[in-house]
Amino acid sequence: MFDRIGTMQMAQALTDHAVQRQKLIAQNVANADTPDFKARDLSDFASTYRSQVSAEMRATRPGHLTGISWGGAQRIQDAGGEPAPNGNTVSLEEEIFRTASARREFELSLAVTRSAMTMIRTSIGRRS
Repeated sequence: MFDRIGTMQMAQALTDHAVQRQKLIAQNVANADTPDFKARDLSDFASTYRSQVSAEMRATRPGHLTGISWGGAQRIQDAGGEPAPNGNTVSLEEEIFRTASARREFELSLAVTRSAMTMIRTSIGRRS
């Protein structure tokens, strides 16, 4: 029911973006000492959300591909950074800032969801 409401779709997409970004950050930190590892990050949410295709193809069998999805693979980019002598570009300080940014995205998506749910409850006459 709620998946047809644009605000809820946007909040869910923002949550998914924050989750995928946090996974990449964790991979970066886990590979901080791996030679030649390149730090990765996601494109910002605003640039990827509007480029998303709104209608997906329907799969009639479990083995069928559904075409274009929100998938994070196309949005992953090199995070840059100065390489260490071993070729690794992970900076733990930058990863801390990225973690804080991902947390803010998640908290924003939670606030939008809560606000939308409050408006829905108000519209049907419930206050709690």
